[in-house]
Amino acid sequence: MKTLLKLLFAAMLALLSLQARAQLCTASATPISFGLYNPQSSTVTYNTGTVTVTCQAIVASLLIVYNIQLSAGSSGSYAQRKMLNGTTSLDYQLYTNSSHSTVWGDGTSSTQQVSDGYLLQLIGPVSKNYTVYGRLAGSQNVKAGAYTDTVTILITY
Repeated sequence: MKTLLKLLFAAMLALLSLQARAQLCTASATPISFGLYNPQSSTVTYNTGTVTVTCQAIVASLLIVYNIQLSAGSSGSYAQRKMLNGTTSLDYQLYTNSSHSTVWGDGTSSTQQVSDGYLLQLIGPVSKNYTVYGRLAGSQNVKAGAYTDTVTILITY
């Protein structure tokens, strides 16, 4: 009887361990477009994009928790992200909130990651959308052309 209880207990531990790790999360995004930029205007330009996180539990799961991090992009610095056109750069920033007070990053250099999750998933994937708030400062003396940056999304769970 003791052996059966030990085996049952070991099987329960293995199942709990499997449930804690048995999920797959992916991320996708809609890009932020700031449109046409006038370097002679001091007007700040704002726009938004969306990060979508989709998680699929492989077995029934009671709690799925994850963190969403955004890279610094081509500038390599969260202090000021930069879109590039050759060697010319245009400064911008990404935020977690509409008041543009919290830089969305990886939790270092005064940035924050977004932490979220959901309860009880039995069948099918669950998707959640997160707004990314972009800000492009005015009065930047830049040449005409297309400016781009690539920001990587990292989901940890």
